[in-house]
Amino acid sequence: MRAQTARPLALALALAGSVLAAGEAIPPALPAAAAQYLELTLPPVLYAVPGIETNLYFESTVLAINPANLAFDVTCAKGVQQRERWTFVPKPEDIGTVPFTLTVYGEGNRLLAEATSVVTVVDPAPPAQLSVLMIGDSLTHASVYPARILEACAQDARLKVRLIGTHEPRKETPELRHEGYGGWTAARFVSHFEAEAWKDGTRAGSPFVFAGADGKPAFDIARYYREQNAGNPPDVVTVLLGCNDTFGANEAGQAAAIAAALANFEVLIRGIRAAGPKTAIGILLLVPPAATQDAFGANYACGQTRWQYRRNQHRLVARTLETYGNREADGIWLLPTSVIVDPYNGFPAVTVKANAHSPVDSTRLNNGVHPNEVGYRQLGDAVYAWLKAVAARRQ
Repeated sequence: MRAQTARPLALALALAGSVLAAGEAIPPALPAAAAQYLELTLPPVLYAVPGIETNLYFESTVLAINPANLAFDVTCAKGVQQRERWTFVPKPEDIGTVPFTLTVYGEGNRLLAEATSVVTVVDPAPPAQLSVLMIGDSLTHASVYPARILEACAQDARLKVRLIGTHEPRKETPELRHEGYGGWTAARFVSHFEAEAWKDGTRAGSPFVFAGADGKPAFDIARYYREQNAGNPPDVVTVLLGCNDTFGANEAGQAAAIAAALANFEVLIRGIRAAGPKTAIGILLLVPPAATQDAFGANYACGQTRWQYRRNQHRLVARTLETYGNREADGIWLLPTSVIVDPYNGFPAVTVKANAHSPVDSTRLNNGVHPNEVGYRQLGDAVYAWLKAVAARRQ
């Protein structure tokens, strides 16, 4: 990854490390004796601001059936390495850049993978106002992370955000607006048309697809801006999609599902760029699932396993990194939402008996892909910090 700008913008974990896919040769940085290695994916930038906790959860960086069998080693002058994460609450005096390295070892002290990065703490000034359009599926529909962003901005004298959208899920909070709908895919956003856009209070057709002069549906974000934002492109668009695009894929169909998802991502991204040449586009890397199979059993019985979904999610993240990495000059950023959500404490859980005859209570995760309030707020912190960086760059 190219060097970060010398101007301090945000806490940036610019992970220039390897993405090791099955079948690839072990890179020269690894010893020849390392006969095994991992698929390691790290986002290009991890944003944060002084006073807000920043995390990187180790098990979300590697594709491993049992991450507990791995040893993670962080080399960094900032933050603290704990059992499951690297964590850092920067102070104003931390503004600046330091190197970051993540090394992963296996049994026998085998070096399996390594990635390098930088940690940059942003200067929170100067004051700015941003208009923001958020596009997503059920994770955005839940509206918790957008609400967290508004909450953070309400406490921030230097950043004010105005959200754009036709979806107002909380009528008591009209400023909370977006285009997030449960079960939606990138394909639906770029192609699905319904003459009646809303049915029984639910969005039916894409807010970006309209009937053209010839009567045929057309993907037209510029028209959306005319109708929803007085013709003005927003300063920022964020996209959090991919879960539904790849959820049902097995190993045989995984590559095709990911390729189709990215093809529709590209239509969406190009449309956003054409309608707003100066709009900053933030692609939120797909959030990993809850940490245990319990969550998937609770939601899908035997219909889907955590391990299959984790493979789909991890490899979509890897392909997204390959496709959109190092595109900041094009106004496209990758947000580190694939590693910042706590896979255990950031997802819903329920207390039940260990089994029908046991007097022992057991806590089991019970939602596979949707975080709880904690996890959603971690998402909100990451997006808010990136918005601070965007605001600083616009000055």
